[in-house]
Amino acid sequence: MKFWPTPDHWSVSIPLETSHPRLSILRERGVASLSDAPFTVPEHEYTDLEYMDWKSGGDTNFAPIATMDGALDCRGFWNAGQERADKNAVFTTNAERCPTLRDYVRGVGANFGRVRTIKLEAQDRDTAIRSLHRDDNNRFNPDDSGWVVRSWLELTDNPESYMLLMDSGADGLPDPATELRMPLHAGARFLVDTQRLWHVVVHPGDAPRYALIVSFESGPTLEAWAAANTPAR
Repeated sequence: MKFWPTPDHWSVSIPLETSHPRLSILRERGVASLSDAPFTVPEHEYTDLEYMDWKSGGDTNFAPIATMDGALDCRGFWNAGQERADKNAVFTTNAERCPTLRDYVRGVGANFGRVRTIKLEAQDRDTAIRSLHRDDNNRFNPDDSGWVVRSWLELTDNPESYMLLMDSGADGLPDPATELRMPLHAGARFLVDTQRLWHVVVHPGDAPRYALIVSFESGPTLEAWAAANTPAR
């Protein structure tokens, strides 16, 4: 039998229903496609960063661009004695090496938390499914503060790759009937409620893919930015 998450998977216990203000653009599906980035990012701005061996969603390495205190650290914002929400991040030394990405994050205008680029080695669907998970984005986030979501910007061109997304079924496990696939060509952008949706990237091929991942606080500023960057229908 192929792997599938079971009720004891750590993601199942992450809260789904809370009173945090949410983005209307994510209400229906938990994900919103944005227009492709109107700029290009020089390759050296993501390949020359200082990466750390941090596993999430497969064979991954992350380059922290903004963290809790500006240190090169991939952990969440809840170190013992320093517990806080994934917001109000400080840029690291990596930010000096990627001004295009740094200014892009600043330009959104919304409160941001963790900012990092991901380097993911190739993995087929069966391998990827083993890392299907939800994120614990809102630990220590006050109930009256905006729900923390994630944005993606694809940096390399991987037209055969996709982010696999699923809502939870009644059992709390991913429901295959809800599967969505977000394409990962160069410049692809989208917002995802990764605490709501199970997710992982299927990335066939023989070279790693790179993307920018940013934690943003939901609110009028992020909602307006998303609306302004949504493709016309």
